[in-house]
Amino acid sequence: MPKIEVFDPAMCCSTGVCGPKIDPNLARFASDLEALKRAGASVTRYNLSQQPKAFMENEAVATAMREKGECLPLILVDGRIVAEKTYPTREALASLAGVSIEA
Repeated sequence: MPKIEVFDPAMCCSTGVCGPKIDPNLARFASDLEALKRAGASVTRYNLSQQPKAFMENEAVATAMREKGECLPLILVDGRIVAEKTYPTREALASLAGVSIEA
């Protein structure tokens, strides 16, 4: 099954779904990632403020950040960057990962 990695910008918690004002886009994306997990995909999420080492250790992410500057979030499928600066929809994630997930 595909390996999905999400490299988020610095957020207050691991999903960004906390605090007094929740971004509905982040809540939707967290739900979409859970759907990917249920479909069998391996999903790992990294937060720049909590896991900066993961950003530097991943060559594709480190290169993108160095060359493009502001490019987060980055979504990788099997080590390849498939989306940047956006949280793809559930349908797009399923297509990128090559899995079928429920709406």
